[in-house]
Amino acid sequence: MTIAGAGDGRGGDTDDRDRDVDGRARSTRPRDGLGRPLPHGAEGVPRQPEGVARTPRETVAEAQALLDAGKPFHAHEVFEDAWKSGPEDERALWRGLAQLVVGLTHAARGNAVGGARLLRRGAGGVEVWAARRGADRPHGMDLPGLAGWARELAGRVDRGAGPVDARAEAPRLTAHASG
Repeated sequence: MTIAGAGDGRGGDTDDRDRDVDGRARSTRPRDGLGRPLPHGAEGVPRQPEGVARTPRETVAEAQALLDAGKPFHAHEVFEDAWKSGPEDERALWRGLAQLVVGLTHAARGNAVGGARLLRRGAGGVEVWAARRGADRPHGMDLPGLAGWARELAGRVDRGAGPVDARAEAPRLTAHASG
């Protein structure tokens, strides 16, 4: 990604954020495994490339590998790619899954309120999608199991269980995946 100089530091119509060649804000700061920004020059975790078109099964496999590695923020980026580039009738599914793993990200960062809220929102999103489609196991995923996992974790986070260990709490996306 090419970053263009953006601001003159005086406010107004410009700012000091990194921007790509199209003028969109893009932070070049390194990030840790939970997606938190680190100081410029620090060694961070490599980012997920944006805008990657994957098949649904590739999306699930990539997201599971990232979850298994304790990187739910990165898994969210994989689900976000599917949400933005997938078929219209599956966008709500991928958005709900992205919300689930962002909820885990926030819970691992110690944000109990945001983590529990996003876990429940994601659980509701995948449940509504499954009910409307009459499919609770799309692309091999166990949506009832994921919704149950999210609600159970949200309850523990609400009761003061956080910050949680992202790797230890990572869900199994498919009913038959080994872990």
